[in-house]
Amino acid sequence: MAPNTKASFDITWLSLREPVDHRSRAETLLPHLAAASNAHRWSRVLDLGSGTGSNLRYLAPRLPRSHDWTLVDHDSALLNHPVHVNLRARVRSVRRVHRDLAAHDLPEVGQANLVTGSALLDLVSQDWLKRLVQACQRTGCDAYFALNYDGDIRWFSGGLHSGDLRPDYVPDDELIRTAVNAHQRGDKGFGPALGPTAGITADRLFKAAGYRTWLSPSPWWLGPRDHQLVSRLINGWKETSLEVNYDPVPADRVKAWAEHRQQTVNNGSFTLRVGHQDLLAVLPNPNPVSPKQRDEE
Repeated sequence: MAPNTKASFDITWLSLREPVDHRSRAETLLPHLAAASNAHRWSRVLDLGSGTGSNLRYLAPRLPRSHDWTLVDHDSALLNHPVHVNLRARVRSVRRVHRDLAAHDLPEVGQANLVTGSALLDLVSQDWLKRLVQACQRTGCDAYFALNYDGDIRWFSGGLHSGDLRPDYVPDDELIRTAVNAHQRGDKGFGPALGPTAGITADRLFKAAGYRTWLSPSPWWLGPRDHQLVSRLINGWKETSLEVNYDPVPADRVKAWAEHRQQTVNNGSFTLRVGHQDLLAVLPNPNPVSPKQRDEE
């Protein structure tokens, strides 16, 4: 999830979260991804909200054949950041498209076999997602959207693998979580955002469009090695909690909570779980005319 509500992120934040994102993805979906790639002969991948290319760096080496990638993002600085991917890692080509995802009909969907995105769907509105699902259905392409925030934030004392993991709850944890989740539903440029309901909403919409879907948990499990990322989260959650305006949160309690949780991090023995979900949607009988064939007609 994002530390704040703006649908544009700095490179430092993205670099901090990338290794966490990669280790958190639902690996149970990988065999289904590979099977769909082989069965439907994927050759073109469209990555929406691609940022600096983290999704490509994760996914390309794990797909069973080489692909042409199209990266789409509204932030030209992120889009033009070096991808740093070994072209031998099953990447034939990389094309970049500078486009506001909210303001266009995404014609690139019509040229894709797989439409994908990471940490995207919780930012978009239900209406936007409906249009995307319809575009995928018309094209006959599959979809894979990873790391959709699901609203769960929990603290524990002890390390994840220490055998001594215990809930570490303070009353204002729930105050902050509620405020953050309310703020997640605010407009990120697409209309009212899906926020914590993104995964289940996307699952429902793709199923209704005739897709077979898999929705799997992909939580962040954060510990002392992730202290910089966690500190950014704490500060971001503090800011977003203070910005909730329809049900104002007492500023003194928010600031006290942030100080307490930063001390938790400084003490060095903690685990933070931030819930996410990965969605794979595959058409049982995809469009028999591939994007490449359409180009040749």
